[in-house]
Amino acid sequence: MTLTATSPADLIPAPRAVDGPYRTPFVVGTGTALAAATGTEGVARWLRTTLGSALGRELPPGVAGAAHTITLRIDPSLEPEAYRLSVASGVEIVGGTAAGVFWGAQTLRQLLGPDAYRRACVDPEAWRGIAHQVIEDAPRFPWRGLMLDVSRHFLPKDDVLRYLDLLAAHKLNVFHFHLTDDQGWRIEIKRYPKLTDIGAWRTRTKYGHRASELWDERPHGGYYTQDDIREIVAYAAERHISVVPEIDIPGHSQAAIAAYPELGNTDVIDTTTLSVWDNWGINPNVLAPTDNTLRFYEGVFEELLGLFPAAVSPFIHVGGDECLKDQWKASPAAQARIKELGLADEDELQSWFIRHFDTWLADRGRRLIGWDEILEGGSRAKGRAPVERDEEEGARAALDLRLTPGGRPLDEERRQGVRAPGGETTELGLAPGAAVSSWRGYAGGIAAAEAGHDVVMCPQQHVYLDHRQHGGAQEPMPIGYVRTLEDVYRFEPVPPALSPEAAAHILGTQANVWTEVMQDRSRVDYQVFPRLAAFAEVAWSALPAPAERDFADFERRMTAHYKRLDALGVDYRPPGGPLPWQKRPGVIGRPIEGAPPNV
Repeated sequence: MTLTATSPADLIPAPRAVDGPYRTPFVVGTGTALAAATGTEGVARWLRTTLGSALGRELPPGVAGAAHTITLRIDPSLEPEAYRLSVASGVEIVGGTAAGVFWGAQTLRQLLGPDAYRRACVDPEAWRGIAHQVIEDAPRFPWRGLMLDVSRHFLPKDDVLRYLDLLAAHKLNVFHFHLTDDQGWRIEIKRYPKLTDIGAWRTRTKYGHRASELWDERPHGGYYTQDDIREIVAYAAERHISVVPEIDIPGHSQAAIAAYPELGNTDVIDTTTLSVWDNWGINPNVLAPTDNTLRFYEGVFEELLGLFPAAVSPFIHVGGDECLKDQWKASPAAQARIKELGLADEDELQSWFIRHFDTWLADRGRRLIGWDEILEGGSRAKGRAPVERDEEEGARAALDLRLTPGGRPLDEERRQGVRAPGGETTELGLAPGAAVSSWRGYAGGIAAAEAGHDVVMCPQQHVYLDHRQHGGAQEPMPIGYVRTLEDVYRFEPVPPALSPEAAAHILGTQANVWTEVMQDRSRVDYQVFPRLAAFAEVAWSALPAPAERDFADFERRMTAHYKRLDALGVDYRPPGGPLPWQKRPGVIGRPIEGAPPNV
C-alpha cells in the first residue's frame, strides 16, 4: 500500500494564499464520502464521474462537515469565482458560486497527484493523502480564454470536448469557437443546408505555409450538427465555461459564398466558380453589402442564438477582421450602397455592416464582440500591406486607428449614417455593449478601453500559440516569432499606459490557436502545451510585473504538471524539443526573426 500526495507549492495556476501544509494527511480512501449543498450538485457529479473514476472511489453521499467527507457549499460573501479549500479531518470546498466550488475541485484534483487525471484507476490500493492546509484563491480576470480555429482544420466533436476538459483543468473559463472561415463552414444551419453540404468540404489542402509546394490531396472537412453543438455547449456549461461562437463577417467568407454564390459580389466576379478555399492567407472574396446578405446572416444568427443560450454565450463574435475592399471598390452595387448611406468610403461600409449586427444582437439580449478592426472598419494605414495571420503574425502593425484620439474621427452626421436605426453609439461608432478582441497588438484594446468598451487582450506577438516555441530547425512547420514558455509567462494583459478607468474595461485575456499548420489534435496539442499552462497562470494569478515574475519557480512547478499532462494524454512539446514523430522535416513554415514589436 502506498501513500501519494502533492504539495500546494506545485499548483498551477498559483493560488492567492496558502496556510500550511501541515504534516497530518487527509486520506481519500474507500470510506470517503461527498456532501453537496444546494447549488453544488453539478460539481459533485463531476467529482464522482471524473475524480471517483480516476481514483477508484465511489464517493457516496455523506454528511456535510463530517470527518472523511468532502463537503461542497456556496458562500455568497466570497467573490463569484473565488474558493476556499480547507483540509483537516475532512475536506471543505466553499465557493462564491458553483463556479468557485468547481475551481476549488480542480485544485483538489491537482493535490491528489497525476493519477487523478486518468480515466480509470491504475492502483486501487494506493492511499492518496492531502496535508492539512487552507487554500484561499480567486482569479485576477473574469475572462480567461482560448480560441480554437476548427475551420482551417476540422476537429471532431470528441476533440472539442477534450479541449473543454483541458481548459477546465487550467481554470480557464471561456472557449472562443471559431466556426467559419474561407476554408470551411463548421456548424449546421437548417434553413441553409448548403452551408454544410458544400461549405464544410474542400477538395485538398495546402500542406505547410502557402509558399510550400506541398499539397494534401485528400478531401478535408466536417461539421457539427446542431445536436453536436448542444452537447458541446452543455458540456462547457457543466464545467463553468462560457462559449463564444464566431461567425466571421464580412471577410473570411468564401466557404459561405461557395455554398450560396448570391452572397458574393456577383457584379464583380462569377461567384458560381468559387469553391471552398484550399489555401491560406487573406482572401479577396468577401460578402456583398446587400439586403439579401443581411437577411441571410440574420437567419444564421437566429439559429445560432437558439443553439448557444445567453446564460452560456452572452457574447457573439462576428470576426470583422482582414476584409479586403477591392471587390467593393469595383462593385457598382457596393458603391451605390455607400452613396445611399452617405458614407465616405469602403471602410465605413464595413463599419455599417458590423453595426447592423451589433444592434441586431443587442436587441436580442446579446453582446457583439469582434476583432479590433471593428474599431475602424478594417482599414489599414495608408501604404501598409495587410497583415496575414499565417504569414506575418507579429509583424510591426502599430495601428493607425482612424477613429481614435489623434486619428480622423467620424463627424456626427457621418456617424449617424453608419449607425443602425435607433441604436446609440459611442465615440467609436459602436453600440455601448460591444466588445473588442485586441489581436494586432495592444493599441486597439487601448483605444477601445479608453472609449468605454470592454476588451479582451489577445495580442498576436504574445499569445498566438500557432507561433513557434523555439528557434531551432526541428520545430514543425514554424510560423511567426519565437514565443517560448517564458515569453508567455511574462505576458501582461493590462498595458501600463491605460488609465485606471480604462483598465477596468479589460475583461481579461485569451490565447488564440489558428490551425493552418495544425492538421490534427496532436499538432494542436504540440502548439498549445505547455504554453497554455503559463498563460493560465497569467490569466488567473495576481502576478508581479513581467520582469519580476519567478519563472524558475514556475518551471519547477511544471515538472509536476508535465506528469498531469502525461496522464491526460497531451502531446505537448517536451522541454528538450520535439520528439521524432512531432517533427515535420521539409515542410515550409514562415518563421519571423527577431523580437516581436510590443505595440
